[in-house]
Amino acid sequence: MRHLKTAASATALTLGLTGSVFAADVSKEAVLTTYADIAAAKYADSLTTAQTLKAAVDALIADPSDTTLQAAKDAWLAARVPYQQTEVYRFGNAVVDDWEGKVNAWPLDEGLIDYVDGSYGGPTDENEFAALNVVANPTFTLSGEEIDATDITPDLLSDTLHEADGVEANVATGYHAIEFLLWGQDLNGHEAGAGARPYTDYVQGEDCTGGNCDRRADYLSAATNLLISDLEWITAQWEDGGEARTTLMDDVDAGIVAMLTGMGSLSYGEQAGERMRLGLMLNDPEEEHDCFSDNTHNSHYYDGLGIQNVYLGEYARIDGSVVEGASLSDLVAATDADLDTEMQLKLSATMRALGQIKTTAEAGFAYDQMLERGNVDGERLVMGGVNALIDQTGSIERVVSVLELDQIDFEGSDSLDDPDAVFQ
Repeated sequence: MRHLKTAASATALTLGLTGSVFAADVSKEAVLTTYADIAAAKYADSLTTAQTLKAAVDALIADPSDTTLQAAKDAWLAARVPYQQTEVYRFGNAVVDDWEGKVNAWPLDEGLIDYVDGSYGGPTDENEFAALNVVANPTFTLSGEEIDATDITPDLLSDTLHEADGVEANVATGYHAIEFLLWGQDLNGHEAGAGARPYTDYVQGEDCTGGNCDRRADYLSAATNLLISDLEWITAQWEDGGEARTTLMDDVDAGIVAMLTGMGSLSYGEQAGERMRLGLMLNDPEEEHDCFSDNTHNSHYYDGLGIQNVYLGEYARIDGSVVEGASLSDLVAATDADLDTEMQLKLSATMRALGQIKTTAEAGFAYDQMLERGNVDGERLVMGGVNALIDQTGSIERVVSVLELDQIDFEGSDSLDDPDAVFQ
């Protein structure tokens, strides 16, 4: 992690810093270039880890066992690390925001995809297809149209099933569909334990559990292939000449606004609100971001790290190399060194709070246990992260003012802005 910058180091690199040239010599164009370079690296790493996931999924399908299932789960968990750090690019970049729902939409009505426990229930007024179970049904009627799903293909998932009937909970693609197919439902409520799908759900023939093991394997394979193609597309958008990079660089002030919009909206409405405070208010383990795998503590941590990456202008790649350059921190330090110090301290405080959630969960106190009503220690941990994220958002707003940018309306959340509305 970069040490705090000081005004004395404004014209030269200082021992202990990770490295960009800063203060008055830093242009907005250089800051945007770093931001785009980091995006390209993060999406490239997300693609690489998804390709590793595909190899593990192929091995599971070819030879189902406890070992190959666990290897596929491990590959999925590893794939989340770089991807979660990209989420800070969503809110300020239309190319990303329009695309993101294909790969990271949540929460999902998993009964659309495969078998679920009897306690799950059936169709609801909100979602007629909540228990469609495509794996078990090669033909079905969707919005009045007969669908032939004999062959489960990436096109079927993306063009027909994903957000079927205009319902956002009909998530048929992306990381969380794959997560469900690897872990199955987490039926533990607020007790310890993630989903426990058996490897025999992928065994062909009479030893198949859950029924339709061939179609389940086809779905898992199609979803993984689709994830790779979607990541290939977004990676290309951030390379030289790509739409996202070109749009960003066309208007430097709008580009800086995009950076800060992503930071503030993810900090406040999305992460502090929808992903953390809301779940605590509802005491609902289904509000976990990675609810099947019990990986939510890592999702929160790497979302926070992504915000810090943008401000400091540095990203540690999965191969150990570092992408770094001119940063927002440099721009702010040139105008208000005290505010830059404040912003860095706030980001560090958030990472400590999210890190405490992460290490506590890894020690055995799972995130869904933290959400249980009356769990004082869990509420303290979650609210520590929420409050730190809200606090750093205030500093991000001051950065917007110091850089003399137009006011930015960050994403909000009823859980923060109008708590009574959550229960109406």
